[in-house]
Amino acid sequence: MSNIRAFTMPKWGIEMTEGTIAEWMVKEGDAFTRGQTLCLIETSKISNEVEAEFDAVVKRIIVPAGGDARDVGVLLAVFADAGASDADVDSFVSNFKAANTSVAAKKGPSAPVAAAAAAHTPAAVVETNRPISPQALKLAQDANVDLTAVEGTGKEGRITYQDVHQASRPAAAPALKGALAAPVERFFASPLAHRIAVLNGIDLAGVKGTGPRGRISKADVLGLVAQATPATAVTQVSADNTPSIVPMDKIRKIVAKRLSESKQTIPHFRLHAKVRVDALLDLRKTANLVLDTKASINDYLIRAVAIALTRHPDVNIQVHGDAIHHFPHADISVAVASPKGLVTPVVRSADLMRVDAIAAASRALIDKAQAGRLSYEDMEGGSFSISNLGMFGIDSFDAIINPPQGAILAVGGISRQLAESADGEAAFESRMTLSLSCDHRAIDGAAGARFMQTLRGLVEAPEELF
Repeated sequence: MSNIRAFTMPKWGIEMTEGTIAEWMVKEGDAFTRGQTLCLIETSKISNEVEAEFDAVVKRIIVPAGGDARDVGVLLAVFADAGASDADVDSFVSNFKAANTSVAAKKGPSAPVAAAAAAHTPAAVVETNRPISPQALKLAQDANVDLTAVEGTGKEGRITYQDVHQASRPAAAPALKGALAAPVERFFASPLAHRIAVLNGIDLAGVKGTGPRGRISKADVLGLVAQATPATAVTQVSADNTPSIVPMDKIRKIVAKRLSESKQTIPHFRLHAKVRVDALLDLRKTANLVLDTKASINDYLIRAVAIALTRHPDVNIQVHGDAIHHFPHADISVAVASPKGLVTPVVRSADLMRVDAIAAASRALIDKAQAGRLSYEDMEGGSFSISNLGMFGIDSFDAIINPPQGAILAVGGISRQLAESADGEAAFESRMTLSLSCDHRAIDGAAGARFMQTLRGLVEAPEELF
């Protein structure tokens, strides 16, 4: 037998015992898809659209629209695959048994008691020849609503439960003057529309909703807010914005070409680490006095990187086509901003130099770069690069590899951060972020991670730098 499914009266809330099919959006023989609206079901409290939970075909509609209320669990329609036969559907309908939903009914008074209570307050008789749902008609009788003035919002002017509910509300309401001035729950509006109305002092009395069945939506209330807020006139300023065109000089063209090739042809991967620098900062003060130098933090980082490269030669490399060149010593290229653009002069054999010598060499190269006097020999080669933007207040960044080198270290600024000390107490630490960009063709992730682990150790325990 084909896959046949029952569509029954749903149960929304523990107190719901019955509902009414107000409108079918599909007819027998129609194929529908998941999420498509199937019908509109009304209860004594809400009117809700029911969406399909799967793809199927409407093989049989058992309960037509506009009929009497049906108990929860009653068979409303039969859905199945397109290949299901009428005989299969007939057999399914004849053998169907509605689920027992009497638990919810037991929570209220028994039928004889309810009937006796209703006898004491007879409902007014309301008659109309206009299309109206059974639940809407019942509410009109209970609330004694004159249906001649009610505008139906259902299909073809059908009067729905919500139409009658809105007509039964008081004709006027006090205007809101503050966030908690008056409740708005009595209006048929979405919760968000309620909230916006309260926060902006909007009176919902008389507001005609544009949502389903006349529901006041967020857009309706926002429209009123916009009307109440005077628009500020904006004066358009027109000015000459013709750009000045400056051709790239030779150095900037070379840098642009090499970085473009690097980004396009080198598969980068990046590793980030936050390192503590309190010990390095303290040692720098003492070491600079002893060595009679003004070495910067960057100079100490050059020394630390140089030592780490000699311990991890698989990072101290250049890549030339299909060949990887390993170097015994660390030639560190230092990124410098010059009047002619970014340049990378090289501190050679930094692993063999003390910090004061590195400081003198890097200072000389920086001065030459800023004066535009760097030679080809000053920038040629290099087995690794360092780019430091920490002095500009940059927390962290990722640098582009300087080919043919295999890696570059990006250095961020130093910041004070709250952390747990070794004895479990809260204390502030000085930290900086180091970001390593590697050429994945020649350097594996584990190799880069080991290099960063060694570098962290040298920075956090800087005694090894001497």
